Amino acid sequence: MRQRTRSTKNSTARVVRVPWRVVKVSALPKHRLLVRFADGTEGEVDASPMVFGKKAGVFERLRDARQFAEVYVEGGAVTWPGGLDLAPDAMYDEIKSSGRWTIKR
Repeated sequence: MRQRTRSTKNSTARVVRVPWRVVKVSALPKHRLLVRFADGTEGEVDASPMVFGKKAGVFERLRDARQFAEVYVEGGAVTWPGGLDLAPDAMYDEIKSSGRWTIKR
């Protein structure tokens, strides 16, 4: 007779949530964003210095308000079509401490 073995694997996958993952983003006037993180922290991001700065680089195309408004969340980061994104961990730290992050370039 064959002996039965019991599986010790846990069938429920454990999901690790990091607090700095962005879960919601909305475009505001004047190249600002309203972001919410996985832990409920919420705040404003002023992207205008980055977008309109002399070193805007690839972010220069977001000067068009319609393109800026195409913002969405992908993989826990603030993202725009064409692969542009912002580091959520740096954004989280600033918003957690002051409620606001101004991106300087």
